Amino acid sequence: MPFGNTHNTLKMNYSAEQEYPDLSQHNNYMAKVLTPEVYASLRDKETPSGFTLDDVIQTGIDNPGHPFIMTVGCVAGDEETYEVFQDLLDPVIQDRHGGYKPSDIHKTDLNFENLQVNRPGSHPKTSLVSFKPPDSGLLFQGGDDLDPNYVLSSRVRTGRSIRGFCLPPHCSRGERRAIENLSIESLDVLDEELKGTYYALKNMTEEEQQQLIDDHFLFDKPVSPLLLASGMARDWPDGRGIWHNDNKSFLVWVNEEDHLRVISMQKGGNMREVFTRFCTGLTKIEGLFKERGHEFMWNEHLGYVLTCPSNLGTGLRAGVHVKLPNLSKSDKFGEILTRLRLQKRGTGGVDTAAVGGVFDISNADRLGFSEVELVQMVVDGVNLLVDMEKSLEAGDAIEDMIPEQK
Repeated sequence: MPFGNTHNTLKMNYSAEQEYPDLSQHNNYMAKVLTPEVYASLRDKETPSGFTLDDVIQTGIDNPGHPFIMTVGCVAGDEETYEVFQDLLDPVIQDRHGGYKPSDIHKTDLNFENLQVNRPGSHPKTSLVSFKPPDSGLLFQGGDDLDPNYVLSSRVRTGRSIRGFCLPPHCSRGERRAIENLSIESLDVLDEELKGTYYALKNMTEEEQQQLIDDHFLFDKPVSPLLLASGMARDWPDGRGIWHNDNKSFLVWVNEEDHLRVISMQKGGNMREVFTRFCTGLTKIEGLFKERGHEFMWNEHLGYVLTCPSNLGTGLRAGVHVKLPNLSKSDKFGEILTRLRLQKRGTGGVDTAAVGGVFDISNADRLGFSEVELVQMVVDGVNLLVDMEKSLEAGDAIEDMIPEQK
């Protein structure tokens, strides 16, 4: 890398059969879809910026599979990738996102007031949302009742891409620097709770770097073969940086896997506060970019367009670090998570295992559900997981608590 279209022209000297990759040992979504016929029909195409089929699939060729989750195996280099290579990407998207069809319309809902309570026994509050359970005179709000004795921290994150720029696997140095400058200009306007500071990776002092590491904020140079093969580490750390507000509860990564990664986080189990800050901050950032003549990549079918097809739609991952030492030993644990449309990771990320029975539990879906619906799934699901953990602590069975498939 970097990419260009000259090599794609030269490859036409060889037949599609000679250029077709060996996928015999592969287990990713791309490899399931990419037949010799699909390859032959798409290999001479490229987007207006010169992103080719081989650029799309390179990370899935170099990385046959993953020990914990099935990877996608392809990336986009620009917004047009999803249209030019739709014969490959539409089936990948449909498979990865639970049958989401090319004709489906995505829905967006960033109104945090729509988060509700769906369980008895939640504590009464007065708030932005009122929800009255049957036969109750009490007013409830949703998302603020995750038990902090089990839920150690809560986080909501998403990505955003700026229309008119190539995505990180394909952008030039100048594009990357322009995105960084535009981000600094926009984020600098945020005030009150969201007022903060930008730290360019290449200018950080050792003290600043260590502090951000201690705060679990800092992203480092990509070492994952998935990211390296896709070209996201080119010119590192040029044009990359981290912005966070003064009380370190709202964070923006610039030019990592996506143009922007927006994260709201805090200790404890009040997902409502985290989601409220997330929605408020994200809406303000989008408005500031529009004021400067730049909108985010979005369409009614794919929702918000991001680098990896796995993050289309909302791009949202709402997660908690939660203690489940007993439930995680159950042979039903994986099935329960699947039924709740949740996924588990270690607290150190996708490649890590749980430590001390603490898991990172988050929504498995991104596309086809709204932001509110995904956060609601996490809140309701984690409440149930904690209730099951408490039952096991007391020596009780949990078979009657196993949920139906959502």
